[in-house]
Amino acid sequence: MTNLDELIQYAKAFSGLTPELEACLKEIAPAITPHLKSVTDSFYDDLGAIPNAANYLDGRIDKLKATHLNWLTGLFTMAVDTEFAQSMYQVGETHFKISLPVEFMVGSMALLNNEFTLVVFKVFGDDPAECSKILRAISAVSALSLMLMLMKMEQCYRESTIAEELEKFLSISGMSRTLFTNLANAYN
Repeated sequence: MTNLDELIQYAKAFSGLTPELEACLKEIAPAITPHLKSVTDSFYDDLGAIPNAANYLDGRIDKLKATHLNWLTGLFTMAVDTEFAQSMYQVGETHFKISLPVEFMVGSMALLNNEFTLVVFKVFGDDPAECSKILRAISAVSALSLMLMLMKMEQCYRESTIAEELEKFLSISGMSRTLFTNLANAYN
């Protein structure tokens, strides 16, 4: 799926991010955003305690935290539109380039949602119905973000696999890339 307008609607349907929940995120932004630095700090503390995560964090924590904080802030302040989808695609492509394991991404969303649960009950705990709605909104936007990132990672993987297979074919066949390209263009 390459049309970002269609993609964002598809992702909203899967994640359950309704217009009401998206509006909820904007409404709570002033109350939640002051807590996002502590969410980011706790998140990276949790990651640091996971074996194998150090390889992806060493020497980069401050930069990663800054990027992460900007992303979290955007979850509450940005419109979830094609620009948002494009930014999540960029994150997915970056994660592909560093060969970040998929379980790190999926697990990270669980860690984040655990942190958000604590913050939501701290800030809005006197209203259980509001807490429920807010947690649904956060869960939906984080699921949507993850879905978009993983879709881009899958696309990058498919493209790299095709490129590897083409290189093998050219090597085995002795065909030049120019000849292959000319043949391919002749059939388009």
